[in-house]
Amino acid sequence: MQIVSKILSLQAVKLLPILEIFENKNTLGNYLDTLRSRNHTIGFVPTMGALHDGHASLVIQGLKTNDFVVVSIFVNPTQFDNANDLVKYPRTLEKDVTLLSKISADNIAVYAPSVEDIYGSDVVASGFDFDGLEQEMEGQYRTGHFDGVGTIVKRLFEIVKPNHAYFGEKDFQQLMIIKKLVEKHEMPVNVIGCDILREQDGLAMSSRNMRLKPAYRAAAPLIYQTLKTAKIKFGTKSAKKVTEWVNEQFANHELLELEYFVIADSETLKTINRKSNKKTYRAFIAVYADDIRLIDNIALN
Repeated sequence: MQIVSKILSLQAVKLLPILEIFENKNTLGNYLDTLRSRNHTIGFVPTMGALHDGHASLVIQGLKTNDFVVVSIFVNPTQFDNANDLVKYPRTLEKDVTLLSKISADNIAVYAPSVEDIYGSDVVASGFDFDGLEQEMEGQYRTGHFDGVGTIVKRLFEIVKPNHAYFGEKDFQQLMIIKKLVEKHEMPVNVIGCDILREQDGLAMSSRNMRLKPAYRAAAPLIYQTLKTAKIKFGTKSAKKVTEWVNEQFANHELLELEYFVIADSETLKTINRKSNKKTYRAFIAVYADDIRLIDNIALN
């Protein structure tokens, strides 16, 4: 197979199993058309790189149910409401390819495009209506974020044309929005949510974790510990009481700053006032560890 990426050094390539890497959507499209002509199914895992075991689990899941998996590695500028966060986002393509090569060198293709290949000269997000899902939680704190997510995922789906696409439930609101995107635009993609993968201490795996300073990394497992306790309390207490308790846990914390904690309907993502035995709920949390923003969630029933 031919390596088409100019990003990887020759020395790095020699150390890796040979893996198809594409920078151009047309070349990728031709490659995938050939696979489809042979009746091969295509799975897709869109990422922004800085891959970890959580991403690997999505790829492995994709390989179980598809003949080939495409992994996109693209730091999407239109979904960052904080320009500084975009600049600091880790870019580790060589390490990413190494990880993927260890999973499979024969059934994975990497799409690592430039901004120009995705957007041309017009790097602007389209506007989307996700029936209100975009207005809850993250949408209240990250202006324009889900327009950027919708724009890039729609374009990637149009380029890759996958049979199945895999997303982690850590970004549960994003998962629901992408399902709504597919529904409203009648896209022939089966969107599959996959379980959150966690570190041994419970912290949800995230590309941002590698940026945490040691003291903040040591404190961060409190986030999941709080979610687990909130789930127990939700069995006997109201959503309001549980929310008050969570706020108290972070009120005077020296390192972690709570941005929000919300108990929401799992389908509408709207914050609940009263529980119903006929509905399912999730707890969502966003916490700042220094300048690193961490999110997590847990099913409550």
